[in-house]
Amino acid sequence: MIQRKLEAAILKLLKQFPAVAILGPRQVGKTTLAKKVLKLSGKKNVYLDLERPTDQLKLADAEAYLEFQNDKCVVLDEVQYMPELFSILRPLIDEKRKPGRYLLTGSASPSLVKGVSESLAGRIAYTELPPIGLTELPKSISLQKHWFRGGFPAALTAQTNTGSIEWLDHFIKSYIERDLNQFFHVALNPLIIRRFWQMLAYNNGGILNAGNFARALGITNPTVQRYLDYLEGAYLIRSLQPWFVNINKRLVRSPKIYIRDSGLLHRLAQVNSMEELRGNVLIGASWEGYVVEQIAQAAPAHLSLFFYRTHNGAELDLLLVKKNKPHAAIEIKVNTSAQPSRGFYESIDTLKPAKSFIIAPSGEAYPAANGTVRCNLKHFLMAELPKL
Repeated sequence: MIQRKLEAAILKLLKQFPAVAILGPRQVGKTTLAKKVLKLSGKKNVYLDLERPTDQLKLADAEAYLEFQNDKCVVLDEVQYMPELFSILRPLIDEKRKPGRYLLTGSASPSLVKGVSESLAGRIAYTELPPIGLTELPKSISLQKHWFRGGFPAALTAQTNTGSIEWLDHFIKSYIERDLNQFFHVALNPLIIRRFWQMLAYNNGGILNAGNFARALGITNPTVQRYLDYLEGAYLIRSLQPWFVNINKRLVRSPKIYIRDSGLLHRLAQVNSMEELRGNVLIGASWEGYVVEQIAQAAPAHLSLFFYRTHNGAELDLLLVKKNKPHAAIEIKVNTSAQPSRGFYESIDTLKPAKSFIIAPSGEAYPAANGTVRCNLKHFLMAELPKL
């Protein structure tokens, strides 16, 4: 079993908050982590899988059942299936403000689940468990394997590449045909969702143009945004916002959209091996998305992620902002020897960040032109990012 970095944080939060939620996509290991954390904590607990009708039946009178279990930590797995529980938990917590009473897992953002109207602010700590990150890998798994297969445990650790591909294909099919509709209590067209998700993959890291997607799919711009909200709310895509301070400057103002897991990206784009990826036009966008996601997972809380682009060609693939000021400019290159664009240096001259980096898949770290550090991704995550 791969050790997850979130484990220690959840153990700490269970000593502080009445309720703790572990959020993230399906099959990412939330249930496994929840059970391991409870075992380590030594808490008496009761586990309810809210996908199972028998466990849902136990909660027919949820208030009475939960009150009966008030001496245990109650695990509510996949809580989005019973969103009405949020409103029931609030008075129960207020009656007995004891840490570690509830441990929730969910595969959908609570803000998008219909029926979650009661706020648990101050009573619950939300955490996010993403797919396994580069800094969590055992030595037996290479960066190249992780980049191609992604971080979902079953896909990453499959014995064969074919097994990984088959698992990811079933995962995508399940989300399209069932999960998104059940999570958000909607009726989405599976054919349109599949086409939309694939179009996002082929446009990975591109500036969002809702009108283009709407015309290609035969839907409206608001529907495109609604589909984006659902995919982002299911932790499947990342919307990277542009950075701007001067509202009069001619800057790009639409977000960039990434498929968060690189393994999902490659399956949606029908790339079947690392060898195929190396010869595919998608490779640069794939590497960029992989780097952005790994940095987003590992970035300390005081750093926010943006991109920067002007209509005149100045551009930063990634901008790390600290205390509302540009702090680190990042150029992402899939070719280790590739030189950054003139727009990269123009952006640095304009924004004047404290640090700048060029990140590639491999190579030693060394200072390049204008104080920019050229390094590989693992070095950046382990040695540079913690110091920013």
